[in-house]
Amino acid sequence: MDGLNEYRTARVAEVLEDFRTLQYYIAAAPSEPYNSEDFYTEGWAALRQCAMDGQHILNCAADTTVPETSGGEDEQQKAELKQVLLDAYARRHEAQKIYLRQAAAQRWIEYREQVLQGHRPSSSHRRQLRACDDQLRNELQQVTDDTIYQSLRNSDATMGRWTAEDPSLRAVQRWVRSRPQTT
Repeated sequence: MDGLNEYRTARVAEVLEDFRTLQYYIAAAPSEPYNSEDFYTEGWAALRQCAMDGQHILNCAADTTVPETSGGEDEQQKAELKQVLLDAYARRHEAQKIYLRQAAAQRWIEYREQVLQGHRPSSSHRRQLRACDDQLRNELQQVTDDTIYQSLRNSDATMGRWTAEDPSLRAVQRWVRSRPQTT
């Protein structure tokens, strides 16, 4: 027994609370445009994809396979807590990715509205709307697993959280790849 199960339990609770908060923000974001003509534009398509991804990460089953340990109840609890932490940590990671993509798409909506100023798109807006689309694509490309992982690690460290046994980025990516994708 290493005496750290209390820390592990607290860490799981922190990460799950972060995930819950992110899910709230993801669910609150719009996914349908006010004007149906905008339905297939890049920003609204990105927001709809984020809404579907948010539902998926919430609904995908937890991996409850925990190896049997040979060290008694405390060692078994340690193994179970590590497995639950991986699940919660990977969900938080994916939710952060969705949240950042949504934020980029919502900025796109704001920029687009500034360009259009209440009018429908016309040829006079083409250059500025293309710049909005380019900006969205650029921002979406910057939302990478590496940047999200580092950002969350830095945030946890700043908050003074116990991170000694946090999963690696590779473990998070393996968890994500192992989740069945919905169609």
